[in-house]
Amino acid sequence: MLLLSEGFGSGHTQAARAIAAGIKQLSPSVSSRIFELGSFIRPRVMSWITDTYRNLVIKQPKLVGLLYKSHYKKSINKFGTLALHHILYTRTATVIKQLKPDLIVCTHPMPNAVISRLKQNGLKTPLITVITDYDAHGTWIAPEVTTYQVSSRDVKDKLMSKGVPANRILTTGIPVHPTFWTKGDRLTTLSAFKLRELPTVLIMGGGWGMSDPAIMDHIIRWREQVQLIFICGSNEKVRLKLENDGRFQHENVRVLGFTKEISKWMDVADILITKPGGMTCTEGMAKGIPMLFYSPIPGQEDANCQYFINRQFADSVQSTATIDKWFAHLANDYEGFVSHYAHLRERSLYYQPDDCAKAIVEMLAISKSTIPHQIVL
Repeated sequence: MLLLSEGFGSGHTQAARAIAAGIKQLSPSVSSRIFELGSFIRPRVMSWITDTYRNLVIKQPKLVGLLYKSHYKKSINKFGTLALHHILYTRTATVIKQLKPDLIVCTHPMPNAVISRLKQNGLKTPLITVITDYDAHGTWIAPEVTTYQVSSRDVKDKLMSKGVPANRILTTGIPVHPTFWTKGDRLTTLSAFKLRELPTVLIMGGGWGMSDPAIMDHIIRWREQVQLIFICGSNEKVRLKLENDGRFQHENVRVLGFTKEISKWMDVADILITKPGGMTCTEGMAKGIPMLFYSPIPGQEDANCQYFINRQFADSVQSTATIDKWFAHLANDYEGFVSHYAHLRERSLYYQPDDCAKAIVEMLAISKSTIPHQIVL
């Protein structure tokens, strides 16, 4: 199985890794290869593109939202397809010829467009497109996609409204790594991480780290009453800034950079404060943690935010008063808080985190036995 993503943030590649790990657990004989396609084939070009996108997100979020909305109903246009053709098409065809995958899974629209074009020219390998948000932007859509796997019935309906046949859409939920399939024992994990047995809040900022200093400045005021864990992701600048800030040098405060143990940190959290990326939201839902969302990127993160708020899994940080309300409930009535939000764990059971991997294993078995491999250029 070949899984293709791109490095715009971390969620798309996390989804690919989650799929590979889930399938390995369900069917150990399956071999998987994961590539951030553009970064693998054209690293310099893609580094420039991702850096440009990151700067837009940080400095011009409203422009990002306008671009998202203006292309919402459109597939990747002819100019974009031509650019991808020039940058990635021929080398991608060579990679596929060499690997001869039985199935290709895309977790980002860019490789999805490239593989769709290859299928136009004769590639017979089935293509599964896993949409990693709670929205259906037009750039995901291509007639050559064999099957879409989507997060919710809402997304399925949106795809159908854009002309995708219902029989090509599976509502499997966004895939998460098998470590999120179950919730670990809180007290055991607190002890393992040398944390105190206190009400605990996990604060995350997505793959690029935290981006709202005002919120962080307010949260830290609660350090005497609430245990605070700040995960800064790959943003070393923010991590060093927090570590060198005297307010964060406290026995109830932990500051981390990139970590592969997010699942365990979620096991100790009573509240998750995060940007509403599709992967992180789904991981929090799988663990049954109430979530507070801040600074959504206009577009897909707005849609993610609204989806979880509408289903009472989350609240939006409209002001510091929102933080104070939640933290006061947590600190002043811990048992009542835990009891009040215990239903989230029960309600999250409707989401079966292994459904995506199971569906792909089934398709892999079918494609391996019936589909010849052929590329016509």
